[in-house]
Amino acid sequence: MQQTPMTGKQPRERRTKSPEQALAALMRLCARAEKAESDARRLMRGWGLAPADAERIVARLVADRFIDDRRYADAFVREKMRLSGWGAYKIRAALRRKGIAPETIDAAWAAVDPAGMGDRLRTQLARKVRTLRAATPRELKTKLIRYGLSLGYDYETVLPAAAEFIEECDACDDF
Repeated sequence: MQQTPMTGKQPRERRTKSPEQALAALMRLCARAEKAESDARRLMRGWGLAPADAERIVARLVADRFIDDRRYADAFVREKMRLSGWGAYKIRAALRRKGIAPETIDAAWAAVDPAGMGDRLRTQLARKVRTLRAATPRELKTKLIRYGLSLGYDYETVLPAAAEFIEECDACDDF
């Protein structure tokens, strides 16, 4: 085996699995944590499975309810909201990247309590404000707004939440 020129290390050999091994491995993985169909397909591509075999395995996992995109979307929305403090835009974008159908995303989002979104954002901003350095209140407000938007919250929710952390400042009201 050849060494790579940049690192001098041997490249890692690609692990291949038979369809039976792939099915067993995916059943174990799905029993431990929710997986989307796209996750299973990505893993099987890495294992060198033929696309036809991969589709048969995905169909079997779906039929046996090891994989359910609706259940995955529900769990993903709950986890990202509660543990990561993400907002609607970021969660929806992540689910779209996973290949989840828009109807499934909408259904998962319908179970969310929209009233709690502002509280979660304020919690995230309170955590962030302790680590920020800003010369002026306006700069601090700008950084908080940028952070709130990066978490996936909409501007109408972020602006008043960020304003709560700033002392009265005429220059800050220009946003």
